[in-house]
Amino acid sequence: MYQLYGHRNSGAAAIEAALELCQIAFRFIDIEASTEAAEDLAKLNPLKQIPTLQLPDGSVLTESAAILIHLGLTFPKSGLLPAKADERDQAIRGLVYIVSNCYAAIGVVDYPERWLVIPDEASQQNLIAGARQRLHWSWEVFADQFSAELYLDDETPGALDVLAAVVTRWAGSREHLRQTRPGFYAWLQRIDRHPVLAPVFARHWPV
Repeated sequence: MYQLYGHRNSGAAAIEAALELCQIAFRFIDIEASTEAAEDLAKLNPLKQIPTLQLPDGSVLTESAAILIHLGLTFPKSGLLPAKADERDQAIRGLVYIVSNCYAAIGVVDYPERWLVIPDEASQQNLIAGARQRLHWSWEVFADQFSAELYLDDETPGALDVLAAVVTRWAGSREHLRQTRPGFYAWLQRIDRHPVLAPVFARHWPV
């Protein structure tokens, strides 16, 4: 059985949603629920980052894009990755774009002290402001470049939809997009409402 390490309001929501779309059994391990769970995560992933996915054979996958690509290739009927090679290439490009530009910027916003030799308050606030500005601009570029790759009502959401719907939830990105890219913002809301994904998102972000 797949074992997913994460906690609420985290990137693990994207992998949980993808596993649901694959219709496969998995166990969600909340690393905030017990010291043992956190220690188990550290053994599997020295960076202690989530999501971390342990496969049924005991091997470990980290990095959200890598996990989503693995699931899409392993379970092609899920629709996580497009069947056509050229469309699949663009979906993978979008996944890598999100993790390298948007997800990375959120790491700076959340943990500015990790990126400063002398993490005084003024330096931290300046770094947070710059990273947030860069993050919002990166989402604008994504919206302009990849909106055509996102699903319509009569389709199944893919890995790119799922990751975008999760990572836009942080650092004021949704509100920024509502104002600057309303069409893309509407797409994100449609993804949120998908009957398979909505319960997952509700567990992570209860109203």
